[in-house]
Amino acid sequence: MDKNTLNRNISCPGPLDISDEDVLKAMKDVQGYLDITPADAKELYRFAYRHAIERLTHSVRARDVMTKTVVFVKRETPLREVAEVMAHHGISGVPVVGGEGMVIGIISEKDFLHNLDNEGASSFMGILAHCLKKDGCIALSMLKWKAEDIMTSPAVTVEEDTPISEIAGIFTTKNINRVPIVDSKDKLIGIVSRADIVQSSSQIIEK
Repeated sequence: MDKNTLNRNISCPGPLDISDEDVLKAMKDVQGYLDITPADAKELYRFAYRHAIERLTHSVRARDVMTKTVVFVKRETPLREVAEVMAHHGISGVPVVGGEGMVIGIISEKDFLHNLDNEGASSFMGILAHCLKKDGCIALSMLKWKAEDIMTSPAVTVEEDTPISEIAGIFTTKNINRVPIVDSKDKLIGIVSRADIVQSSSQIIEK
Protein backbone atom coordinates (compact mmCIF):
# COMPACT_ATOMS: atom_id res chain seq x y z
CA MET A 1 0.00 0.00 0.00
CA ASP A 2 1.26 3.46 -0.90
CA LYS A 3 0.43 6.49 1.21
CA ASN A 4 1.36 9.72 -0.48
CA THR A 5 0.58 13.35 -0.04
CA LEU A 6 -1.62 15.01 -2.60
CA ASN A 7 0.13 16.93 -5.35
CA ARG A 8 -2.13 19.10 -7.45
CA ASN A 9 -1.12 20.39 -10.84
CA ILE A 10 -3.99 22.46 -12.14
CA SER A 11 -3.75 24.40 -15.37
CA CYS A 12 -6.52 26.16 -17.22
CA PRO A 13 -6.82 27.99 -20.54
CA GLY A 14 -5.93 31.65 -20.81
CA PRO A 15 -8.26 34.61 -20.25
CA LEU A 16 -11.90 34.07 -21.19
CA ASP A 17 -12.51 35.43 -24.68
CA ILE A 18 -15.79 35.34 -26.54
CA SER A 19 -15.25 33.93 -30.01
CA ASP A 20 -17.28 34.59 -33.16
CA GLU A 21 -18.67 31.09 -32.79
CA ASP A 22 -19.90 31.92 -29.28
CA VAL A 23 -21.62 35.05 -30.59
CA LEU A 24 -23.25 33.18 -33.48
CA LYS A 25 -24.55 30.50 -31.13
CA ALA A 26 -25.82 33.18 -28.77
CA MET A 27 -27.64 34.93 -31.62
CA LYS A 28 -29.43 31.67 -32.39
CA ASP A 29 -30.52 31.46 -28.76
CA VAL A 30 -32.18 34.89 -28.83
CA GLN A 31 -35.77 34.55 -30.02
CA GLY A 32 -37.08 36.81 -32.78
CA TYR A 33 -35.53 39.52 -34.96
CA LEU A 34 -32.41 41.19 -33.53
CA ASP A 35 -32.64 44.98 -33.53
CA ILE A 36 -29.62 45.60 -31.33
CA THR A 37 -30.45 47.76 -28.34
CA PRO A 38 -28.61 47.92 -25.01
CA ALA A 39 -31.00 45.31 -23.64
CA ASP A 40 -30.47 43.08 -26.67
CA ALA A 41 -26.71 43.47 -26.42
CA LYS A 42 -26.82 42.54 -22.75
CA GLU A 43 -28.86 39.43 -23.49
CA LEU A 44 -26.60 38.54 -26.40
CA TYR A 45 -23.54 38.89 -24.18
CA ARG A 46 -25.14 36.67 -21.55
CA PHE A 47 -25.73 33.89 -24.08
CA ALA A 48 -22.28 34.34 -25.64
CA TYR A 49 -20.64 34.22 -22.22
CA ARG A 50 -22.44 30.97 -21.44
CA HIS A 51 -21.26 29.43 -24.71
CA ALA A 52 -17.71 30.61 -24.02
CA ILE A 53 -17.76 28.95 -20.59
CA GLU A 54 -19.10 25.72 -22.10
CA ARG A 55 -16.42 25.80 -24.80
CA LEU A 56 -13.58 26.37 -22.36
CA THR A 57 -14.73 23.80 -19.82
CA HIS A 58 -14.92 21.30 -22.66
CA SER A 59 -11.33 22.15 -23.62
CA VAL A 60 -10.04 21.45 -20.08
CA ARG A 61 -9.22 17.77 -19.70
CA ALA A 62 -8.83 15.44 -16.76
CA ARG A 63 -5.04 15.61 -17.12
CA ASP A 64 -5.21 19.38 -16.47
CA VAL A 65 -6.91 19.16 -13.07
CA MET A 66 -6.24 15.67 -11.72
CA THR A 67 -4.27 14.88 -8.60
CA LYS A 68 -1.30 12.97 -9.99
CA THR A 69 0.06 11.53 -6.76
CA VAL A 70 -2.84 9.40 -5.61
CA VAL A 71 -3.53 7.86 -2.22
CA PHE A 72 -4.69 4.30 -2.84
CA VAL A 73 -4.99 0.92 -1.15
CA LYS A 74 -4.71 -2.66 -2.35
CA ARG A 75 -7.45 -5.27 -2.34
CA GLU A 76 -5.85 -7.13 0.59
CA THR A 77 -5.42 -4.00 2.77
CA PRO A 78 -7.20 -4.46 6.15
CA LEU A 79 -10.20 -2.15 6.56
CA ARG A 80 -8.70 -0.77 9.76
CA GLU A 81 -5.76 0.46 7.72
CA VAL A 82 -8.02 1.79 4.95
CA ALA A 83 -9.90 3.87 7.53
CA GLU A 84 -6.62 5.16 8.98
CA VAL A 85 -5.37 6.21 5.53
CA MET A 86 -8.60 8.06 4.71
CA ALA A 87 -8.63 9.80 8.09
CA HIS A 88 -4.95 10.76 7.88
CA HIS A 89 -5.28 12.32 4.42
CA GLY A 90 -8.68 13.87 5.06
CA ILE A 91 -10.34 12.16 2.10
CA SER A 92 -13.74 10.51 1.84
CA GLY A 93 -12.82 7.92 -0.76
CA VAL A 94 -9.85 5.93 -2.03
CA PRO A 95 -9.21 3.78 -5.13
CA VAL A 96 -8.43 0.09 -4.73
CA VAL A 97 -5.77 -1.30 -7.06
CA GLY A 98 -4.93 -4.85 -8.01
CA GLY A 99 -2.01 -6.32 -9.87
CA GLU A 100 0.11 -3.97 -11.98
CA GLY A 101 -1.69 -0.92 -10.58
CA MET A 102 -5.02 -1.55 -12.29
CA VAL A 103 -8.07 0.01 -10.64
CA ILE A 104 -10.41 -2.74 -9.48
CA GLY A 105 -12.71 -0.76 -7.19
CA ILE A 106 -13.17 2.24 -4.94
CA ILE A 107 -14.04 2.64 -1.26
CA SER A 108 -15.98 5.60 0.09
CA GLU A 109 -17.38 6.51 3.48
CA LYS A 110 -20.73 5.25 2.19
CA ASP A 111 -19.27 1.77 1.72
CA PHE A 112 -18.22 1.72 5.37
CA LEU A 113 -21.63 2.95 6.55
CA HIS A 114 -23.53 0.43 4.43
CA ASN A 115 -21.57 -2.45 5.93
CA LEU A 116 -21.84 -1.52 9.60
CA ASP A 117 -23.76 -4.05 11.68
CA ASN A 118 -26.51 -1.68 12.78
CA GLU A 119 -29.57 -0.25 11.02
CA GLY A 120 -29.13 3.13 12.71
CA ALA A 121 -25.58 3.53 11.42
CA SER A 122 -26.49 5.07 8.07
CA SER A 123 -25.07 8.44 9.12
CA PHE A 124 -22.45 9.96 11.39
CA MET A 125 -25.14 10.97 13.89
CA GLY A 126 -26.51 7.44 13.88
CA ILE A 127 -23.09 6.08 14.80
CA LEU A 128 -22.64 8.76 17.46
CA ALA A 129 -26.04 7.98 19.00
CA HIS A 130 -25.15 4.29 19.11
CA CYS A 131 -21.83 4.98 20.82
CA LEU A 132 -23.36 7.36 23.37
CA LYS A 133 -25.79 4.63 24.38
CA LYS A 134 -22.73 2.53 25.19
CA ASP A 135 -23.92 -0.31 23.00
CA GLY A 136 -20.41 -1.16 21.92
CA CYS A 137 -18.46 -0.55 18.73
CA ILE A 138 -20.61 -1.38 15.71
CA ALA A 139 -17.55 -1.63 13.47
CA LEU A 140 -16.09 -4.66 15.25
CA SER A 141 -17.77 -6.98 12.75
CA MET A 142 -15.47 -5.54 10.06
CA LEU A 143 -12.27 -5.92 12.06
CA LYS A 144 -11.01 -8.83 9.98
CA TRP A 145 -12.33 -7.57 6.67
CA LYS A 146 -10.22 -6.34 3.77
CA ALA A 147 -10.68 -3.60 1.20
CA GLU A 148 -12.04 -6.04 -1.36
CA ASP A 149 -14.85 -7.02 1.02
CA ILE A 150 -16.64 -3.65 0.89
CA MET A 151 -15.28 -1.87 -2.20
CA THR A 152 -17.61 -0.78 -4.98
CA SER A 153 -16.60 -2.70 -8.08
CA PRO A 154 -16.15 -2.12 -10.91
CA ALA A 155 -15.14 1.46 -10.26
CA VAL A 156 -16.22 4.27 -12.57
CA THR A 157 -13.04 5.46 -14.31
CA VAL A 158 -12.16 7.84 -17.14
CA GLU A 159 -9.07 8.47 -19.23
CA GLU A 160 -6.89 11.56 -18.96
CA ASP A 161 -8.21 13.21 -22.13
CA THR A 162 -11.81 13.25 -20.85
CA PRO A 163 -13.24 16.82 -20.72
CA ILE A 164 -14.10 18.05 -17.23
CA SER A 165 -17.58 18.91 -18.50
CA GLU A 166 -18.11 15.20 -19.15
CA ILE A 167 -16.69 14.29 -15.74
CA ALA A 168 -19.08 16.74 -14.08
CA GLY A 169 -21.94 14.95 -15.82
CA ILE A 170 -20.67 11.59 -14.55
CA PHE A 171 -20.60 12.92 -10.98
CA THR A 172 -24.26 13.91 -11.33
CA THR A 173 -25.59 10.80 -13.06
CA LYS A 174 -23.60 8.32 -10.96
CA ASN A 175 -23.97 10.28 -7.69
CA ILE A 176 -20.25 10.01 -6.93
CA ASN A 177 -17.70 12.53 -5.67
CA ARG A 178 -14.49 11.36 -7.32
CA VAL A 179 -13.31 9.37 -10.32
CA PRO A 180 -9.96 7.60 -10.83
CA ILE A 181 -8.06 8.51 -14.00
CA VAL A 182 -6.55 5.56 -15.86
CA ASP A 183 -4.32 5.05 -18.88
CA SER A 184 -5.06 2.82 -21.86
CA LYS A 185 -4.21 -0.25 -19.76
CA ASP A 186 -6.55 0.76 -16.90
CA LYS A 187 -3.61 1.63 -14.65
CA LEU A 188 -4.18 4.36 -12.06
CA ILE A 189 -2.48 7.64 -13.02
CA GLY A 190 -4.57 10.23 -11.15
CA ILE A 191 -7.88 11.15 -9.58
CA VAL A 192 -10.39 13.98 -10.06
CA SER A 193 -12.83 15.11 -7.37
CA ARG A 194 -15.81 17.45 -7.39
CA ALA A 195 -13.60 20.04 -5.71
CA ASP A 196 -11.16 19.88 -8.65
CA ILE A 197 -13.99 20.56 -11.11
CA VAL A 198 -15.33 23.47 -9.05
CA GLN A 199 -11.88 25.03 -8.66
CA SER A 200 -11.08 24.72 -12.35
CA SER A 201 -14.45 26.16 -13.41
CA SER A 202 -14.03 29.05 -10.97
CA GLN A 203 -10.60 29.84 -12.42
CA ILE A 204 -12.06 29.93 -15.92
CA ILE A 205 -14.83 32.32 -14.87
CA GLU A 206 -12.44 34.59 -12.95
CA LYS A 207 -10.15 34.85 -15.96
